[in-house]
Order: sequence, then C-alpha cells, then structure tokens
Amino acid sequence: MLVKEALAEAASRKAVEYLKDRRLRILDRNWRSGSDILPLVAVERHTFVVVDLRVHAGTRHATPLETISADRRQLMRRLGASWMSAHGVRFDQIRIDVVGLLQDGQGGFTIEHIRAVG
Repeated sequence: MLVKEALAEAASRKAVEYLKDRRLRILDRNWRSGSDILPLVAVERHTFVVVDLRVHAGTRHATPLETISADRRQLMRRLGASWMSAHGVRFDQIRIDVVGLLQDGQGGFTIEHIRAVG
C-alpha cells in the first residue's frame, strides 16, 4: 500500500470513530459513482449527512479545511443525491459536513469538524 493510501485509510478509520462517538450512524464508506468517491455517508437523528474527508500530513500547502472549494461542495451534494437514489431512500433534511484530519506526527490525527458547510 502506498504511503498516501495508508494515510487516507487510517484517517478514514479515525473519522468514523470520531463521528460514531458523536452519535452519527455510518451508512457507507468510500461509495463510488463513476470515478467519484463519496468518503462517508451517515445519519444523525433524521438528517442525512454527507461527510467529506480532508486529510493532510502537514500544513506546508494548507490546512485540511482550507482546501474545501465550492466545486467540491457541489460534488458532495451531487454524490449524496446519487447515493440516496441508488439506495432508494429519502430524507427530509440533508447536510454536508467536512472532517479535516491533520497527521500529528505521533501516529494520530488532529480533527476539525465543520457541520453544514453547504
């Protein structure tokens, strides 16, 4: 496994643990639609939550949360709608969250969670 892939997988596991601790129920991980990937799909109470993961090994270029673009938010909305359609489910409330994970140099991550980014 490449270093970048190993970092992404470790960060994904940490994000799932973090979200479960905050009472979100994870429905799916790394769901694919064509060449696009929806990192996490969750439910919090009656709200469908699309979770984008932003993972960085350092802040040389930017922090994880500084890399959220309008195009990326739009993609997450489209992928969330595609996921619901593919699974035959509907929700009255839909939210997009971003979890930024920064490798801390000790084998762990610093986590920032922004709810309802768009």
